[in-house]
Amino acid sequence: MAAFTDIVVTTPKTHVTLIQLNRPQVYNALRFNLLQELSQALAAATTDDAVRCVVITGNDKAFAAGADINEFQAQTLVSTATDRDQRSQHWQALRGFPKPVIAAVNGFALGGGCEMAMNCDIIIAGDTAKFGQPEINLGIIPGGGGTQRLPRTVGKSLAMKMILSGERIDAETALTAGLVAEVVPAAKTLERALELAELIASKPPIAVRMAKDAVLRSYDVPIEAGLLYERRAFSILFATEDRKEGVAAFLEKRKATFKGQ
Repeated sequence: MAAFTDIVVTTPKTHVTLIQLNRPQVYNALRFNLLQELSQALAAATTDDAVRCVVITGNDKAFAAGADINEFQAQTLVSTATDRDQRSQHWQALRGFPKPVIAAVNGFALGGGCEMAMNCDIIIAGDTAKFGQPEINLGIIPGGGGTQRLPRTVGKSLAMKMILSGERIDAETALTAGLVAEVVPAAKTLERALELAELIASKPPIAVRMAKDAVLRSYDVPIEAGLLYERRAFSILFATEDRKEGVAAFLEKRKATFKGQ
């Protein structure tokens, strides 16, 4: 694994990689280098069969409080367009990551931090978490997918309120709106995310990846196309050794051991 400065990568559970954003002095502001390191870590995890699930977290004060505003000061129209293209490649590393990703969110998840959490598959939020898209206060709009993902997740009205006013929502509101999967005491956020990651990592890896892909396709294709993909994926999985092991374990009343084959 490469040496990183803006993230810390560990393996706290079997088949689970933890990526901690590590710029606490600036509330984990998402400077270009951090996104690049995250992209590199995800690329390594993609090809590592020992990794079956990834958890991304920050610290108790912030998951990530948005982009690093210091990088905006010297931007021009041309440099912004070039920078956006490069940043987009790093965001795509998260969006296109084929294995499950869980965001463990405490404190602020604002701007790019909220967008990063939304690009994960599951969000576990501490009860002190705050979500928002405050870019309007800087005279700009979300640039990491916020205007597209937030309405699909929480609905048009709440998304418009958050994006146009810059107001934040708390964890319970995020749960009610469907932005997060669970709210837990802040001290238990990472613990719960790792527990869930360990559970997912114990499932058959090929089926997990195909299930994730099928769910994500539901956002991009008509339902008939999605149902066709689902049926094909369902059939393909019958050819795996894990499917045979899962059925045998069920009939023999024992715990299955999945190998990703």
